[in-house]
Amino acid sequence: MTKKGGDSMKKVYSLVAVGAAATLVLSACSSSDNSSGKTEVTETSDRPISFTVAQDEFDGYNTFKASTYSTWNTAITDRMMPGFGWFDTEGVWQHGTDLGDYEEISEDPLTIKYTISDDAVYQGGTPITCEDFYMDWVAQNPEWIRDGLEESGSDSASLFDHVSGPETYANAVPEGPQCEAGDKEFTIEYNAPNPDWELVVTGVLPSHVIADKLDMTKEELFQAFKDEDFDVAQEAAEAWNGWTSEAGEVPSPDEAPSWGPYTLKEGGWKAGEYVTLEPNPDWWGEPAGTTELVVKQISPEAMLQALNNEDVNVIEPQATQDTLDQLEAMDGVVTSEGSTLIWEHLDMNQGGSSIFAEDEGGLALREAFAYCVPRQDIVDKLIKPLNPDAEVMNAREYFPTDEDYADVVEASYDGRYDEVDIDKAKEKVEESGIDNPTIRIGYSGPNQRRTDQVSLIQASCADAGITIEDVGSAEFMADGGNWSNGDFDVALFAWSGSGQIVSGQNIYASNGNQNMLSYANDTVDEEWQKVNQSLDPEVWLSSKKIIEKELWDDLYGIPLFAHPGIIAYTDGLQNVEQTVVQTGVSWNAEQWTW
Repeated sequence: MTKKGGDSMKKVYSLVAVGAAATLVLSACSSSDNSSGKTEVTETSDRPISFTVAQDEFDGYNTFKASTYSTWNTAITDRMMPGFGWFDTEGVWQHGTDLGDYEEISEDPLTIKYTISDDAVYQGGTPITCEDFYMDWVAQNPEWIRDGLEESGSDSASLFDHVSGPETYANAVPEGPQCEAGDKEFTIEYNAPNPDWELVVTGVLPSHVIADKLDMTKEELFQAFKDEDFDVAQEAAEAWNGWTSEAGEVPSPDEAPSWGPYTLKEGGWKAGEYVTLEPNPDWWGEPAGTTELVVKQISPEAMLQALNNEDVNVIEPQATQDTLDQLEAMDGVVTSEGSTLIWEHLDMNQGGSSIFAEDEGGLALREAFAYCVPRQDIVDKLIKPLNPDAEVMNAREYFPTDEDYADVVEASYDGRYDEVDIDKAKEKVEESGIDNPTIRIGYSGPNQRRTDQVSLIQASCADAGITIEDVGSAEFMADGGNWSNGDFDVALFAWSGSGQIVSGQNIYASNGNQNMLSYANDTVDEEWQKVNQSLDPEVWLSSKKIIEKELWDDLYGIPLFAHPGIIAYTDGLQNVEQTVVQTGVSWNAEQWTW
């Protein structure tokens, strides 16, 4: 669920793919074999390793905020913040890590017991205990937090700027984690079936750091939360929301401790260029792969040259035939191709100053735009040269390789936008009441494939009297840029699948934290609730058919295609593996070694 800017955004609730080419498996029977999909590292190499995800700046330590939960940030923090499990390269969920493990102890009510390793500590030596997991639950704005906001007269729906809405965890587990201060075990009890329960509780931020900022002990903060002390919660939220860093300023381990194999290296962050990680001296698990793991900021256009020059050792560039040809011509480079669960789309803003807002061109203009977008031409010219089997996507929660894809499309979409229809586009422009409309398409640039897509759309829509303005830039998806400010008409980017069943609630629901388009549909909200509270695949399928139809009827956005994938790395580097899931090639970067 990537995720934002460079090539794709993460989404907290992401797509589920149940197909041959890209299968994601999530079940209570998942493997607890910690070796599954991972290779043991026995010794730390003293030769540095560098890689790149995108040209975007690291936003700092707290990547659980709506504005910071992204692919490039978590490429760094995932090395510092392990959870209880991971998706392997085939998209199969594995659980049981150095942090700990869990087990289902009751199905009705659904109750899960989590056990934290006795050795688990934050950098600096503070034990990881249940208080930290309790703060994670509070940070997702349970009912008492929202009641406090209402009583205080606040217009805000949340106190903590957590990327997950309350439905994910806070509402689903109304009592929070059950434990006492200092416990290495806790249980959570759901108030309804939850199809994604294995992914709800992950690695968490250290509550003792927030407690220190409030001149409290970890235990005192825990008790204040249990007592539903809203004043303390407000102070804690201010600290939690501000848990970021100025670009280039490495926070101290007291402020941003690791609990994984790597930590931020003092002096190792040069704004606009790189962030350097080094082994965490208090890590209790398998050793880090190298003494220095450097994450560099490099644009997609410069990645191949950087690899060829050995300025970086691992890249995952946009997959094009030209890219593949160049990589295969390089000496000392290993290349791998495969499927991904990343899909491209055009999302139309229905709020703010957008020309698509209901008091502007509204649905009629969105329809005009959809009729002139040359989706088949985009796929034929830009994607099929690399993947001859590529096709236009007509769903958001299912891939063309999924066994239910055709059934979902048949139930939700009548094919009206499969081919360009300029006459229909002109009719809809006239119906919208907007003369000579100009539509702004933004994306995180530079990105040649997206520039090419916009060019094809410009040429096609011009025939319908629609001017397409390319407003792609390096700042478009950045914090404070057009995307977060709602100052755009169309956003061109990709969502990246994470394996969760409750696949788009955080994006498509009216109160979703990643709903950036001012979209609201009561039917969509109701159907997501049905999915969210069922363990029955037939319920999921039935509701998602309805959701897909509503999204098409409202023209929330236009799906385009699934991304092919390429990774390349310096010959001699070990344990680099391609994966279908949203983390991309960096999924096991802590294990890369020479």
